[in-house]
Amino acid sequence: MDLVLSPELLAALFGVALVAGFIDTIAGGGGLLTLPALLLAQVPPVAALATNKLQGSFGSLTAALTMLRRGVVRLDDVRELVIGSLVGSALGTLLVQFVDPGVLMFLIPIVLVLIALYFLLVPTAGLEETRPRISRRLYSLTLAPLVGFYDGFLGPGTGSFFAFSKIWFRGRNLLGATGAAKVMNCASNVASLVVFVAGGKVIWSLGAAMIAGQVLGALIGSHAMIRHGSRIIRPLVVCMCLLMALSYLYKEVL
Repeated sequence: MDLVLSPELLAALFGVALVAGFIDTIAGGGGLLTLPALLLAQVPPVAALATNKLQGSFGSLTAALTMLRRGVVRLDDVRELVIGSLVGSALGTLLVQFVDPGVLMFLIPIVLVLIALYFLLVPTAGLEETRPRISRRLYSLTLAPLVGFYDGFLGPGTGSFFAFSKIWFRGRNLLGATGAAKVMNCASNVASLVVFVAGGKVIWSLGAAMIAGQVLGALIGSHAMIRHGSRIIRPLVVCMCLLMALSYLYKEVL
């Protein structure tokens, strides 16, 4: 599928993707901007989801490579997590084509609000490394594929779920948890994207403009996150979790 788009629309989508890439890298939730933008551009819903996953994959890949290159995350520490996230996301993307995801819609806002309240009411959360509650292997076999599955099945908030789970279950600090979340989120995005591409749902001409914006936004966001750490991550995570929860509730009320 392909669309002929005006330069003005492509420029607008580039700008939206740039802002979304910045936000997504630090806190997640960039899809709150990009998916509605695609729908406003009159892109059919399934194609919008697929194209959104395309541009988001490049943003998360850029952020993940930056985290690895700057030493925020070590490849040896996330190799198993990447595999778990890949498998879970692929299964979720396959399943969502046959099952109504509405059964989870009422749970997601609750979880997002709880994560926001945790970071808001526990200011010491993620400031320092703490003792892990579960082993790395158990996390790789359970939480990584579970959140990856959610990313393939629905998606919004995945980065926040990955980061929170690393802090709570593995005792990572906020910067390290967010860095690892970028790598796992990249894996889940790529796995989901492959399924969408195989189904011929991606609009490549439109996705190209948004990829450029995502990559630039992710680069800016990655360097801001490394430089400012929890001072910028914590407030953005709280804000984006609450915004995503409100977005879900708004859709349900309507």
